[in-house]
Amino acid sequence: MKILDFRSDTVTKPSTEMYSAMAVAEVGDDVLERDPTMERLECKVAELLGKEAALWVPTGCMSNLIGLMLHLKRGDRFLAPAQAHILGSELGTAAWLALGMPESLPWEGGPGKITPSQVIKSAGNPGQYYSLRTTLLCIENTHNFAGGTCLTASEHKALVLAAKEKSLKIHLDGARLWHTAVATGDSLSDLSWGADTVSVCLSKGLGAPMGSVIVGNKDYIAEARRIRKMLGGGVRQGGVVAAAGIIALDQIPRLSDDHARATRLADGLTSYGFKLTKPETNIMFVQVPKPGEAMTLLESVGIRCLAVGPALRFITHRDQSDGDVGDALERIKPIAEKLIS
Repeated sequence: MKILDFRSDTVTKPSTEMYSAMAVAEVGDDVLERDPTMERLECKVAELLGKEAALWVPTGCMSNLIGLMLHLKRGDRFLAPAQAHILGSELGTAAWLALGMPESLPWEGGPGKITPSQVIKSAGNPGQYYSLRTTLLCIENTHNFAGGTCLTASEHKALVLAAKEKSLKIHLDGARLWHTAVATGDSLSDLSWGADTVSVCLSKGLGAPMGSVIVGNKDYIAEARRIRKMLGGGVRQGGVVAAAGIIALDQIPRLSDDHARATRLADGLTSYGFKLTKPETNIMFVQVPKPGEAMTLLESVGIRCLAVGPALRFITHRDQSDGDVGDALERIKPIAEKLIS
């Protein structure tokens, strides 16, 4: 029985084209004189997002942490939407290493979305020297734990303008910003507008074996390179993995296939009686009474997903076909009643 893996879009394997590019990549010592292939990838990502410079890092968690460390001083408060990845899924590094104090804002603008008025109100006004100081807004687009929901370019701009009104810096966790661009039709540069730093991921959806990129102005990225080294993220012949990242960027247009498969899966599960919100991108949460037991039952028919709170999370990705989605629905149909009850 073929295992159908919906746990994440990070489970993909490098394509044949990626392996070929990795095998012949031009490389150098990126800590010393720079790696030419790594530099080419960074320039390409910076151009796509409309920023001056970029830096490859091994993981999205490191990229977000670097963004926080660039903008926060010890004890500074930062704002982020509730259930943001940077708050609950990065092992507390925002407080432990970036020395910031997180403030979670409820979704008053819809699933995964905060409003400009929330930003202005929560930022407050400068007080006495002993007052808590808010200096940073973190935005997540798409919002993973809201079900891959998108902020449009206009919604993003409104948040940025509100943050700037209160003199806040902005870090955008855009791990799946590519998905937002495909779903909304907005450009990556418009979706990044006004953000001081942006983190984008090459291994989520795009299928690279590893790596994220942080972008910003030249001064921020020069300091980010120092912080990456401090965190143990200096790379030598990084062009081997950067070559796969360059190929991965060509995968952006085909993300619409992942979105379509998620919608087809959602429609099928809805017809079986499952409760869920139709996905905007490639992520969906299916409400079940006993997520742990449901995940085990699905494993028994060769379907893998993750239990997240009171739901099961399914993510579609490049290594799946339309036939895999149809097969998953056929396997779920006989056990649907057990999963729901």
